[in-house]
Amino acid sequence: MDRTVPQTGSEEIKLYMRTYYSLLRSSEAIQIRTLEESHMAMESPLHVKAREGQPDIAALTYSSLRLPPMMADVKQIVIGQIEQSFIDAGYKRIRKWQQVHAPGRRRRTHYNGKHTLAVFIASRSDIDDLVPILTAYQIEWNKLHKLLQSEVARLFLRQNQEREHPLSESEADLLAQILSITLSEVRRLQLIWAHDFFGTLHKIAADKKHLSLKSLASSAAAYRKATAYWWEEINEKALANGIKADGRPVYFVSSNTHAIPNLLTGFALRHKQALIEYIQAEGHETLMEEYTAIINEHKQTSLNNFLYYVLKKYLADNPQAEAQQADDEQKIGVYRVPNESGFQIAAQVIEVKKLRLDWMDERLCGDDHAAHLAHSDALIINIDYPLGLAAYEILNRITERIGSLQGMYVMGKAATLNGRVGDVMIPNLIHDEHSQNTYLFSNCFAAQDVAPYMAYGMVLDNQKAISVPGTFLQNTRYMGVFYREGYTDIEMEGGPYLSAVYEAFRPNRHPQDEIVDLHGVPFDIGFVHYASDTPMGRGHNLGSSNLSYTGVDPTYAATIAILRRILHQEARRVQAGESSTEVVTA
Repeated sequence: MDRTVPQTGSEEIKLYMRTYYSLLRSSEAIQIRTLEESHMAMESPLHVKAREGQPDIAALTYSSLRLPPMMADVKQIVIGQIEQSFIDAGYKRIRKWQQVHAPGRRRRTHYNGKHTLAVFIASRSDIDDLVPILTAYQIEWNKLHKLLQSEVARLFLRQNQEREHPLSESEADLLAQILSITLSEVRRLQLIWAHDFFGTLHKIAADKKHLSLKSLASSAAAYRKATAYWWEEINEKALANGIKADGRPVYFVSSNTHAIPNLLTGFALRHKQALIEYIQAEGHETLMEEYTAIINEHKQTSLNNFLYYVLKKYLADNPQAEAQQADDEQKIGVYRVPNESGFQIAAQVIEVKKLRLDWMDERLCGDDHAAHLAHSDALIINIDYPLGLAAYEILNRITERIGSLQGMYVMGKAATLNGRVGDVMIPNLIHDEHSQNTYLFSNCFAAQDVAPYMAYGMVLDNQKAISVPGTFLQNTRYMGVFYREGYTDIEMEGGPYLSAVYEAFRPNRHPQDEIVDLHGVPFDIGFVHYASDTPMGRGHNLGSSNLSYTGVDPTYAATIAILRRILHQEARRVQAGESSTEVVTA
């Protein structure tokens, strides 16, 4: 079989990675400024103005959303896999430090209240993600620092020393001129810095950013140990709810923490009137416009997906309703397991036999399945999808400890080279940049499994995907090679998951740099990616826009396809078991 492997030849990316990995071997902290030149030379599409004096607000926004809010005060970042690594290095009060969160990354992070962040990493993919984010953040901070030294800038800041209320149009226009950015970019900075907008501007003007980074441990053994701790915590909390995973058939899902429970409880649909009244209230005009358009088009699928989108906002404003939803989840066997002592990847353990068909979204399951599902012994384990190689570690630990894996289903973001934001890609070939393997497999999903539940965008099946080391670690030459070879779906988890799948049914570790045929796997493999970026368009990424409802619609369409497949497969499995029992009895 001829193999067309993308030969990227991107020496700039390889040099950048070699540079920070070699520096991080040092026992002392490294200075981020030593990485700036190799970062700029990479010419990442997420940082198109890295070399320019003009600020790249898309890159700053992207980075800021993936770092905690107090980043303006941080000077040192310390990374490690487990708490003991921090304690051994002298950070003995690590558990007492404030746990902080970034809007765009689920990564366990603690802040000492002064100038230090402790970041827990689940695999080396966290390093490949974090280092470019910190470097881009520092580069853009220092550009703004330089621009805020002018007399006009100093006067503007003096006049807004203790201010909290937002900028007027004329003030925003003046700040845009000072910073050499557009008015819309000023408004975007206001949005991400929120109530600390002026405080952040004053801090940027006061000092250049000189970040340092220190790695406490990065051994493969420590990554395995961290993942083992993660599973033990999930297992203990599941046992506390009377659930034992050992010996049970499991359907593994890597997605998010809201779509599956929302669809299974049907909470939004059962409280439809309350949600409609919510969007009709003052201040929700944009939601009302979307609702009116959907009603006029008579699209029930669009309406259901839209109500799930509204539900998140509604629950944030109504704590009592949030408590009621949590209670409903418990009643149907959906148990949330937040990860508290290891790296931050939340999970849900779901007992299929407790599900109520009269509650769940009507698009999921027919009445003919009800009798069989009531006798199921299977679990659905859904995790908040991890980053890169953490997927390999996690699926390995799960397959080592459960009874049998009935299916592995992955729903997540990806960049598309031939579609638009909001489209869905379904691959049946994934090239993994980590192992250099090209994985061939039968994807249990096709376009017709997802398309009926989407209101916007296209569904593209039979695609070729590539699992890359990181979001920043790409450039137009790198992606151009993929595109010429027919790779149009760029993501981070597919290859690592398939490496773990190989080890789940083969007697040896996954190979390197081979064509790997996984068509004989005795369980479902399903990947559904929704497009969040179109990197071939310069600067068009989630730093310059956000998915909003455009992202929620394909998310729910993909999740519906996954749950339909699981419930159908489990009903068939239970029915086959019942039939076998009848034959033996007879």
